[in-house]
Amino acid sequence: MIQKITNDVYKITLSSNIYCIISEKLLIDTGNYLDKNLVEKELSQIIDLSEIKKVIFTHLHFDHIGNFNLFPNAKFYVSNQELLDFKKNKYEAILNPVIAKKFNANLFDVFRMKLPANYKIIATPGHTRGSIAIYDSKNKILFSGDTLFFDGFGRVDMPTSDPKKMEKSLMLLEDLDFEILCPGHDY
Repeated sequence: MIQKITNDVYKITLSSNIYCIISEKLLIDTGNYLDKNLVEKELSQIIDLSEIKKVIFTHLHFDHIGNFNLFPNAKFYVSNQELLDFKKNKYEAILNPVIAKKFNANLFDVFRMKLPANYKIIATPGHTRGSIAIYDSKNKILFSGDTLFFDGFGRVDMPTSDPKKMEKSLMLLEDLDFEILCPGHDY
C-alpha cells in the first residue's frame, strides 16, 4: 500500500490516495475515514503522525479529508472557493454527514503557507469549484486530486461541481511538464 515515488515523496494507496512529502512534513489529502486504521498503520511506517505539520486538501469530499483528526499538530489548507462552498453548505461540500458534523471552518487556513519554490498550487475547478492541483516542477510531479486520473477525469455531477470549467482545467494541466501523475484515485 505504500509506494515510494521519489526519495522524498510517498503514496499510500487506499480507497483514495494520500501523498506524503517527508521533507516538508506535508500530506496531500488524508483519505477516507473508513480507512482510518490502515492510514494510521501505513503512514506510521514512514513518518510519525504527530510530525505532520501541513495538510493540503485537493478538495473537501469526505474520501479526501476523512482522517484529518489523525494529525494533531497539522494546519489544514484549502482553496478559498472550497472554503466558501463549505461555509455555504458543508454537507454539499463534504458529501458525508458524519464527517461534515466533525468539521468547522476554523479548521482551515486558505493558502497562506510557504512551500518551496518548486511547488505551485493550481486552481482546477470542475470536480468541485474549489478543486486544486499541486505541481512540483523540480521532480515533475503533478498531484491532481480528482481533476485528472490515469484513465480520465473526475465526476462533474456533484453539488459543488463546475462542469463548464473542467475542460479548461484539464487543458491547463495538460500544458504542465510533468512525468509523474499522482491522482486522487488510481482509475
